Amino acid sequence: MSPVGDRIRILVAEDHPLFREALVATIRSRPDFELVGEAADGRAALERARETRPDVIVLDLKLPELDGLQVLAALRRESSPVKVVLLSAFLDGAIAYEAVAAGAEAYLSKDADRDRVCDTIAAVARGETVLAPEIQAGIAQEIRSRGTTSRPALSPREQEVLALVAEGHSAPDIGKQLYLSPATVKGHLQSLYEKLGVSDRAAAVAEAMRRGLLE
Repeated sequence: MSPVGDRIRILVAEDHPLFREALVATIRSRPDFELVGEAADGRAALERARETRPDVIVLDLKLPELDGLQVLAALRRESSPVKVVLLSAFLDGAIAYEAVAAGAEAYLSKDADRDRVCDTIAAVARGETVLAPEIQAGIAQEIRSRGTTSRPALSPREQEVLALVAEGHSAPDIGKQLYLSPATVKGHLQSLYEKLGVSDRAAAVAEAMRRGLLE
């Protein structure tokens, strides 16, 4: 559950000291953020995540010991509720596809400015998925290269909900836009997850794109 009215607890995992210091300084500059820990390699990141139970972990893709995708996979196997923002020096479509399919809530370039990083952290803490336009293009290209599989039969309402999820809207926002109760939105989301064979929003978007259900 994303924090409401409380400070967002954040763990930073980055092996380059200067870049990590910059991230830490950025997080500490926000009164609504709380830094709960730092890690310089993947194993330490996983241990710190288990110890501190942050709301969000800002995770470098290329970490020693365990890389970002391996840390992400371990967290998801443990059913950890932590939201994951992956950072990479390269916006590679194949890696972005794998990251989102594996359950990452966001994938950002290390060139992103501090406001974008902070906005992304706040968005994923609210339960949103952040897919920057340049990442979407890379994922779409990857989908085309892999081909598509069968399309599940979605109801018109499920298709509407899916489109809004892909745009990054939270469940309460979807309910307001479609004039639906929170319970009804939750029901549509669960139905989408079952039909797509996934367990969270980010994976649903990636799988829907792979199957050609989203443009």
